[in-house]
Amino acid sequence: MKNKIYGLLMLMLLFSCKKEVSVTQNEDSISNVQHKILLSTVAEVRDFYTWTFDRIPMVSAHRGGPYPGFPENAIETFEHILKHTPSIIEFDVALTKDSVLVLMHDNTLDRTTSGKGKVIDHTFEEIRELFLVDNQGNETSFRVPTLDDALAWGKGKTLFTVDIKREVPFEMVVDAIKRYQAEPYAAVITYSVEAAKKMHRLHPELMLSVTIRNEEELQRFEESGIPVDRWIAFTGTSERPKEFNELLHEKGVFTILGVLGNLDRSAIARGDQIYVEFVEYGADILATDRPIEAAKAIVGLSPENSSKLKYFR
Repeated sequence: MKNKIYGLLMLMLLFSCKKEVSVTQNEDSISNVQHKILLSTVAEVRDFYTWTFDRIPMVSAHRGGPYPGFPENAIETFEHILKHTPSIIEFDVALTKDSVLVLMHDNTLDRTTSGKGKVIDHTFEEIRELFLVDNQGNETSFRVPTLDDALAWGKGKTLFTVDIKREVPFEMVVDAIKRYQAEPYAAVITYSVEAAKKMHRLHPELMLSVTIRNEEELQRFEESGIPVDRWIAFTGTSERPKEFNELLHEKGVFTILGVLGNLDRSAIARGDQIYVEFVEYGADILATDRPIEAAKAIVGLSPENSSKLKYFR
């Protein structure tokens, strides 16, 4: 390229000029460029997640964005996604027998590791000896990371949304976030007003992913005492009316649409243009099992002179 193009235009050219490649190919043939989102303070994270007309549509990589050869909830998988696109990384936190927080979605080890049995019945040392298995059932050379591993790795690279499994005390996750001063880049997922209120009491500065699918749920959160600038609104796994998204935008709230599952399958069947339609209807973040494809589809929707560009590297 003869002329240097900055910001999001660079991302657009990277997507459009790059040869079409399979995401299953050898990593040696993929650019070593890592797309970053850098937030350093609590004030910056609030600014980033405050909705504005020039916001940059994004993807959130569900369970870290697994692809063939890259298992879910693995740091190597996070790195793979960031080679293709800036992304929020969603991951799951479970508890071992000896109270170590590890990245694991299932209650059991069987599907995603070379081991068997319940996570809670094994010590961390036992789990650390296992290998992660990708979604196609192939064993990899990657190990199960801890929450500490993830928080240490993520600083200065990306944003997290942390899904806390039922047996995990909120207090342990909050302590880890405080220990790594991860408040600017680690938001916590909650599934009820009560859970959100508890998390807010434990750490009032944290950003919270909260489920707001309709006006009744919106009213509950407005009455919760949690400031609106701590919300990131998960609007469910089916498309919301444009008017509802606009209502949230008027309050300065980002929306996350869960396209994982049926909506991702619709994109496979009908074409990735469907992701553009979701954004045009008011989804700001697409939580997806296809983050590379979804990001490529929506990159052209990013405003050239967005006030959010300063956070992208």
